[in-house]
Amino acid sequence: MNLPNKLTLLRVCMIPVFVVLALRPAFGCQIAATLVFALASFTDMLDGKIARKRNLVTNFGKFADPIADKLLVMSALIVMVGQGRIPSWVCVLILAREFVISGFRLVAVEGGRVIAAGKLGKLKTVTQMIAILLLLLLVPVEGDALLGYAGIVAATIVLYLSLFFTVVSGAEYIIRNFDCIRDM
Repeated sequence: MNLPNKLTLLRVCMIPVFVVLALRPAFGCQIAATLVFALASFTDMLDGKIARKRNLVTNFGKFADPIADKLLVMSALIVMVGQGRIPSWVCVLILAREFVISGFRLVAVEGGRVIAAGKLGKLKTVTQMIAILLLLLLVPVEGDALLGYAGIVAATIVLYLSLFFTVVSGAEYIIRNFDCIRDM
């Protein structure tokens, strides 16, 4: 197993650690959860760069990397819905987009076609991860907000920006690859 695939598996293993920490309202646990999420997010960027630079792209990596990303982001969003940090409808829209695009990818693969993530999809992932980091740091589960109301507003703005990129990248993906389902 090569290094990028090991980093992907490490990211998956970090998810339960993140969830356990994020579910604890203590400030120290929230900081630790933020650090674990940040490290897991960093492995996402790192594994892709290493795989491309060293020509270590594998079928396992093509399969596991996007799943690891979705598991990480979805776990964080679901935890934060439960904590009242984000509205449930935001999580539902993001989940729906991911299921639809995953379905498109399955149909494309059956037709012998692999569809790589586009620039908007990568921007979606980056803004989602930044939004989650800001929400973890700036929107408290209990106690006072780290930066007060301004921090909560800033985190919320980035969350809605990530939602915008989620919807737009999903629509762009469907439009760009509509022939995958039109020919069924």
